[in-house]
Amino acid sequence: MIVDIHTHSSVQTDYPAIRNLNFDEAENVFASDENGFFSVGFHPWYADEFSTILLNKLTAWTSDSRFVALGECGLDKNSQVPFDMQIRVLEIQIALSEKTCKPMIIHCVSSFNELFELKKKLNPHQLWIIHGFRGKPQLASQALHAGCALSFGEHFNPESVRLTPIDRLFIETDESVQPVSEIYRSISLIKNCQPDDLHAGENLIKLMK
Repeated sequence: MIVDIHTHSSVQTDYPAIRNLNFDEAENVFASDENGFFSVGFHPWYADEFSTILLNKLTAWTSDSRFVALGECGLDKNSQVPFDMQIRVLEIQIALSEKTCKPMIIHCVSSFNELFELKKKLNPHQLWIIHGFRGKPQLASQALHAGCALSFGEHFNPESVRLTPIDRLFIETDESVQPVSEIYRSISLIKNCQPDDLHAGENLIKLMK
C-alpha cells in the first residue's frame, strides 16, 4: 500500500496520506466530519506562537481518531525563534506524544546534535520520524542509531536511502507536486525491491486505526 506520511496538500487521494494542518485548518477540520489522517503541531518557525490555549486545543484534538501524529515539530537554527524557546516547545510536545501514544513528525534543520541529545535525555517510547531527510549517509546513520526513522521526499541522498532499513523508511510528498507513487518507484529502485515492499507507512497506518 502506498502511504504519503507527510503532505501539505488538501487534494483527496485514493491512498492514505497524513495531511499536516496549521492550527486554523485544524479548527475547521476537527469541527467537521471530514475524513482523513491529520497531524498538527508547533512548527519551530512558529514556536513563539505557543500558548496554553493552543496547547489545550492540541491536546483535545489528539483524542480525535483522525489525529494520528504530532507535528511537524522540531528544531531549526534558521528560524527566527530563539533556540531555547524551540527546545522548550518541543519538549512539551514530546511529553504530549508520550502521553497520547502518538508518533512525531520531526522537522530538523542544522540542529541534529541537539535533537539526538534531547532524544537520549528523554528516552521517548513513541516513534520519531525525521521528515524530508536529505542528509548524507553519516547523518542518516547517526539518526538511525539514535532510534529515529527517516522519511524521504522528492529530493534525497541515494546512499542514505540505501542504508535505511525498510521498516524505518517512510515516504512523503511534503510540498512537492510529484506523485508519491513516483517517489516510491525511485526509492524501490535504490533498495532493489518492489514498491509494495516499502511497507513502513502501511504498518504505521494499521497501528493508527
